[in-house]
Amino acid sequence: QVQLVESGGGLVQPGGSLRLSCAASGSISRFILRAWYRQAPGKQRELVATITSGGSTSYADSVKGRFTISRDNAKNTVYLQMNSLKPEDTAVYYCYARTVEAYWGQGTQVTVSS
Repeated sequence: QVQLVESGGGLVQPGGSLRLSCAASGSISRFILRAWYRQAPGKQRELVATITSGGSTSYADSVKGRFTISRDNAKNTVYLQMNSLKPEDTAVYYCYARTVEAYWGQGTQVTVSS
């Protein structure tokens, strides 16, 4: 079984930066896709960023130019660098990984507020 553990969330002021980490553990490590989702109160969970096994990345329009997804294969870890944070970025951020099955982390809270 694969387990995903997020870290790095917290409270930050508008314009600030935060880096989220997601470490994967278990016997399965060759993922087809890793991604970050987020869910704000009262809203549907949305896709934020993805990275494929080949290293291709994609981003939601709302975060392009501000967020960067990256990975360290040796550490089985994916990161989300978030810069120029806005209050509308406030959400629980979830790590996602897919092989033949999908796996989710428990989420980490990001709050952007003065």
